[in-house]
Amino acid sequence: MATRMDINADMGESFGRWTLGNDAELMPYLTSANIACGYHGGDPHVMRATVKLAKQHGVGVGAHVSLPDLMGFGRRRMAILPQELKDYVVYQVGALMGFARAEGAQIQHVKPHGAMYVMCSDNDDYAEAVVSAIKELGGELILLLTGQRVARAAQSMGVPFVMEGYVDLDYDKRGELILERAKKPRDPEHVAGRAVMLACEGKVPVRDGGSLPLAARSVCIHGDAPNAAEIAKATREHLMRAGVEPVSLRDLL
Repeated sequence: MATRMDINADMGESFGRWTLGNDAELMPYLTSANIACGYHGGDPHVMRATVKLAKQHGVGVGAHVSLPDLMGFGRRRMAILPQELKDYVVYQVGALMGFARAEGAQIQHVKPHGAMYVMCSDNDDYAEAVVSAIKELGGELILLLTGQRVARAAQSMGVPFVMEGYVDLDYDKRGELILERAKKPRDPEHVAGRAVMLACEGKVPVRDGGSLPLAARSVCIHGDAPNAAEIAKATREHLMRAGVEPVSLRDLL
């Protein structure tokens, strides 16, 4: 049973006059925030505002890095070299570092988004590229992702790594996420129960029945769900009632 668990969400994904999610309502229930860096969402003004909001609530700041695919919201695969992926990561983390420094905050972690997330999870070369980028940036940045490929690459290069799990998405029998093109509202109590199962039993339910083992120490709540704040609130409360302390990734390690 995990006695401490990080609660993370993707934040700052609005862009220009287009708004996604309600970061102000969601932030108080998180321990770590993955802030978009302009490639799939976010812009300089949104990045600064989201860093400031995270600092205000004592939430750990992370860079949510993506392929350069603003129109496709970072969800489309690209045929790129591992070095290109590495440079995309360094570029985006560097941009958020600037805003964090300006607001008196520090970046604690890096989490890939969308297609980059999947590419790093199922390809050794891309897994090594994202880990190598974080290694170059130094400062003991934590990689937040999932999959044994990434775990092995992080261990081999001495980069701190935390495995995450999802409770507001379904898993198939192979352990792969069943993605939704548009997030739908889910029952907060049901989602919170899944989080407790993940923390206390180390497993997640499968859509077709049964469950799979998952040694995750961070649970992700999708900020673009219509009732994301209610889900995050219920998740935090249920974890605490189960004896699991919500802490940021930095405090977790």
